[in-house]
Amino acid sequence: MSDQVVDFAPLRIKQVVRETDDAVSLVLDVPAEHSAQFRYRAGQFLTLAVTVAGNDHRRCYSMSSFPHNGNDLRITIKRDPGGLVSNYLNDTAEPGQQIRALPPDGRFVLGEAERDIVAFAGGSGITPIFSLLGSALATTRRRVKLFYANRTRDSVIFGRALDDLAAANPDRLTVTHHFDEEAGVVRSGAVAAFVNSDRTISRDVDYYICGPGPFMDTVEHTLLNMGVPRDRVHLERFSVAPAPVTLAEATAQTTEIVIELDRRTTTVEYRPGNTLLQTARMAGLRAPSSCETGSCGTCMARVVCGSARMLNNDALDDDEVADGWVLTCQSVPTSPTVHVVYE
Repeated sequence: MSDQVVDFAPLRIKQVVRETDDAVSLVLDVPAEHSAQFRYRAGQFLTLAVTVAGNDHRRCYSMSSFPHNGNDLRITIKRDPGGLVSNYLNDTAEPGQQIRALPPDGRFVLGEAERDIVAFAGGSGITPIFSLLGSALATTRRRVKLFYANRTRDSVIFGRALDDLAAANPDRLTVTHHFDEEAGVVRSGAVAAFVNSDRTISRDVDYYICGPGPFMDTVEHTLLNMGVPRDRVHLERFSVAPAPVTLAEATAQTTEIVIELDRRTTTVEYRPGNTLLQTARMAGLRAPSSCETGSCGTCMARVVCGSARMLNNDALDDDEVADGWVLTCQSVPTSPTVHVVYE
């Protein structure tokens, strides 16, 4: 873990590819001076800083390109009801425009053990999984099968590219499509049937899941109920859980935060409702951060005294949480004093 604060780099939009009526891919040109920073692993994401109507917003978008083939960096963005930044980029992105991005981050990546892969994607959740599958097929001997759910046939992203991958790897990749308009929303029975459908895939596999929250919950719960070990189930969530309505009450009793960073200890008066990361910034500290959505783990620190509650956690595992680690961008204090250490 690093405590270095990384600045946004300017990237130029090289090409805009209309994938479907409501999804667009942006091919990005990385300046030579930032090329080392923007090396990435399949499954990782970029954090963009986008200005809409005069206000700055941060959003995370997964790479849909393959890191092994030397092609340009590409992210894919789907229009979302109420999605301010996603809709703005779908409507206005043009070649030649500049966007600001933090270096790639994220833990939704291939494990070192070359286990076979069973992947579940819903809608735009195909974005990181497409990168994972392409890289696994090109750089390992893993066998892969994909369950890809969409509302309609017209909403399939990377349909032709997936067909090409399957044709090029007939003995290693199988793709199963599910369309809600024809078969209804995905239920546990469909998940279990898919897992058990292909005996050429070993039972010693890694499972990757990305998509809308209800879809991911259905797949995850089904796999765990089938006896799949939790550490073999890898999740990538696009949305951040909203702050609970009792947030003000939860933080009302807190008076101060003690922060250890860069071998210095700073005691800060706490303002109710702020996260630990916001508190550090208000004290003038350059605390590590990146996505600020609870996905990357860059801002993680350990609570050594007191308690805090995470509003969203898609980066830390159960053992880390039990050991006191929190994502400071998503953590609010729940005790009169909280002592947090960035290590």
